[in-house]
Amino acid sequence: MNYDVILVGSAGLGGGDAQLGGLLLANFLRLLGEREEKPEYIILWNEAVRAAVEGSLWINHLTRLQQQGVKIISCQTCMEYFGLEGKLAIGEVTGMLQIQNILFSKRVLTV
Repeated sequence: MNYDVILVGSAGLGGGDAQLGGLLLANFLRLLGEREEKPEYIILWNEAVRAAVEGSLWINHLTRLQQQGVKIISCQTCMEYFGLEGKLAIGEVTGMLQIQNILFSKRVLTV
């Protein structure tokens, strides 16, 4: 089954070591860019919005995915909470209503 949306809520995968989790997320995004089937959206919320700012460990992988047609969306409330307004390097910032509209109408995989 293909998923339309990959929902990312943290700056890493798994619940253990933070550095390893960050590397796992980078590997996940890199390999996603190599898959034939791609999601329509990657939505970043909570701590995951840090992935969309310049200099992040994940920015090159997100850039490649965007170039392949994947829409990268960061949560506006989350960007504001972490003081990242104006620092977005990839994708767009969107409010929760728009995020809900996407999540409620698509097949979502949360990682």
